[in-house]
Amino acid sequence: MSRRKGIFAGDDPLEIARRWLAEAEESEPNDPNAMALATVDEAGMPNVRMVLLKAIGAQGFVFYTNYGSVKARELESAGKAALVLHWKSLRRQVRARGLVERVGGEEADAYFASRSLKSRIGAWASRQSEPLASRASLMARVAKLGAELGANPPRPPFWGGYRIRPLEIELWADGAFRLHDRFRWKRESEEAPWDVQRLNP
Repeated sequence: MSRRKGIFAGDDPLEIARRWLAEAEESEPNDPNAMALATVDEAGMPNVRMVLLKAIGAQGFVFYTNYGSVKARELESAGKAALVLHWKSLRRQVRARGLVERVGGEEADAYFASRSLKSRIGAWASRQSEPLASRASLMARVAKLGAELGANPPRPPFWGGYRIRPLEIELWADGAFRLHDRFRWKRESEEAPWDVQRLNP
């Protein structure tokens, strides 16, 4: 049985992270689901950027992107990634790293269908990470595809989700005089049990 109490109570770090995200949705003024996603290229050079987390499920953290983007190419090449969620309003953060997989078709289709029409057309129009001649050329492509695809465009074949299946999660909360509370959950594989330790701030 867990000896942690308060905001750290529980033995499943994904469940605690879900609880914290729900709290952030009530207190964070903008994009409580914004997370920094870190990847590496084939030479080992790191990259980090902000993306929007769309779910914390039993198997991990889910977000969506263009499969042709730099981030997607790096995710596919390395098969591993790391993330950070940080909430100023709560003075907490979640760090995780683990293995990467694509989200299945039905799950990705359902999320795509939930987006606004303009966002769905935008996903079709953007050749993410590629050079762009001008904003006007992008908007022209949006207008053209909007007319062609109609009111219910399907998910593009080059767009979908990724899930980070964590092998390590750290939960951090701000403490007075920088004496923060940190707990790290680690496991050797997804089938192995979590081992949790308190860390020095």
